[in-house]
Amino acid sequence: MSTVYNKEFFKGEQTKAIHAGELPDPVTGASSPNLVMSTTYVADTDTGFSVEGMEEGNIWIYTRWGNPTIHQLEEKLAALEEAETAVAFASGMGAITALLFHQLKAGDHAVVTDVAYAALSEITNEMIPGLGIEITKVDTSDTDAVKKALKPNTKLIYIETPCNPLLRITDIAAVADIAHQAGAKLAVDSTFATPAATKPLLLGADFVVHSLTKYLGGHGDALGGAILGRKSDLELLRKKTAIRLGGTLSPFNAWLILRGLATFPIRMRVHQENALKIAAYLEQHPKIKRVIYPGLPSHPQHELARRQMNNFSGIITFQTEQGKERLPEIAGKLKVIHYAVSLGHHRSLLFYLHSEDLLQTSFKFTSPAQQDSWNRFAGEGIFRLSVGLEDADDLIADLARALG
Repeated sequence: MSTVYNKEFFKGEQTKAIHAGELPDPVTGASSPNLVMSTTYVADTDTGFSVEGMEEGNIWIYTRWGNPTIHQLEEKLAALEEAETAVAFASGMGAITALLFHQLKAGDHAVVTDVAYAALSEITNEMIPGLGIEITKVDTSDTDAVKKALKPNTKLIYIETPCNPLLRITDIAAVADIAHQAGAKLAVDSTFATPAATKPLLLGADFVVHSLTKYLGGHGDALGGAILGRKSDLELLRKKTAIRLGGTLSPFNAWLILRGLATFPIRMRVHQENALKIAAYLEQHPKIKRVIYPGLPSHPQHELARRQMNNFSGIITFQTEQGKERLPEIAGKLKVIHYAVSLGHHRSLLFYLHSEDLLQTSFKFTSPAQQDSWNRFAGEGIFRLSVGLEDADDLIADLARALG
């Protein structure tokens, strides 16, 4: 059941963020989107009992199959990402898992970025290979490495750009060409970039993955995930995989994320403005060894970032001397920034990522080049700063107090 989305009227990004996927309620006239918490719906007597008989766009039957509030969110996300359709999930990992299970079977091969969201790295280290699926991890910012990793049975290339936590960037258009020439599909985790920065489908990607928990929801109060792409791909993914795996987004979380999306373009502008100021401040701080931020000319891939990103987002990483040893002191002096995991929220968050720990648990490199790339970006460990919407001067004062 589709809502009306007329591109003639909804052209600008802010207009799409507010209006796409939503219509006033036809019964009550309510302007804001409805929150429909029902798990089941009154059905016609000829309604089938299996999802096999479900056609996309049918009336609502059961919320694991589809729900009006979740559907509104999917429509809005598709408009923002310029996708044909979207499928929402209970978390970003729910979306990633569904995509991997749908696209890969025993005997297939996938090329996966060697540094990415930790849970994605871990599931492709163990669980997915355990199903008879071969995984090759490469630095996907190196297109030659991607080409060399291809095999006759390669079905999927999975990249993340900028990648978590290194902020290394992959050329989406170049890797899309490589994938398609090999008869494979390209999936891009664009959580850090968001549609405000990059629209991977327009650069040749087949799938875009987002953790809605981060910038798109924007307020740190709702888990969610999404896959976006062509209807021909995602209608089958919804029916054959998403519904059966059962990682259904709560309608209440969908409603919270819808509310967050209304201010998404405005928030991303402020995230970038604040991050640029703070990155410049950190870069000249005597106790900072290195700052990595795509918006800085010092980023090793700054020119690619300028070509591929219309917004540099709000994540900064930086190295200090004795980062692990100084962590209690730094975290203890913060008054505005929260020492906490996650990112993309309206409040600023800082967390330390120790290289030795991560290389034992999440990232298992197989070549000296991969280790060298990690060392260049992260050293012995990095602070990951998710810059929020507070006043930049207050955030800089907080960092100055903490760093000493």
